[in-house]
Amino acid sequence: MMESPAFWVMVSFAIFVAAAFKPGRKFLIEALDTRADKIKDEMDEAARLREEAQATLATYQRKQREAVEETKEIIDHATQEVARMRAHAAKDLEVTLSRRQQQALDRITQAELEAIQDVRNMAATIAIHATKLLLEDYLDEPRSNALIEGAIADLPKILH
Repeated sequence: MMESPAFWVMVSFAIFVAAAFKPGRKFLIEALDTRADKIKDEMDEAARLREEAQATLATYQRKQREAVEETKEIIDHATQEVARMRAHAAKDLEVTLSRRQQQALDRITQAELEAIQDVRNMAATIAIHATKLLLEDYLDEPRSNALIEGAIADLPKILH
């Protein structure tokens, strides 16, 4: 019977009733008032902690919104920067290609001039060689001596 929960509930109730109606009543009321004050204080503390937690939550939610906005601004700025860099790179590429095209045209012009000069030099060499061959074939010694003497005679006229 002592192991039964109902027995102990009945014993506790009897002690409570006896204490409530006997001289221990004042002690019991004070104990209950103290307990009620303690519970009230705990509830006030819980309410204060809840308000504090809500304020902290609101602060973190505001910070999160600010971080999201800042992230969007960073992404927008990065997108604008990429567009600017892309335009700058395209402009630089265009300038570089134009410069290289001009360099290629200059090289072609230079090569043409060199080719023309080479052709002229080759023509002059051929002409000199042909003249030499003609002179050797058609100019005999008496004619060559007459030409040399005529050139020597004309030399004073040319030098003045």
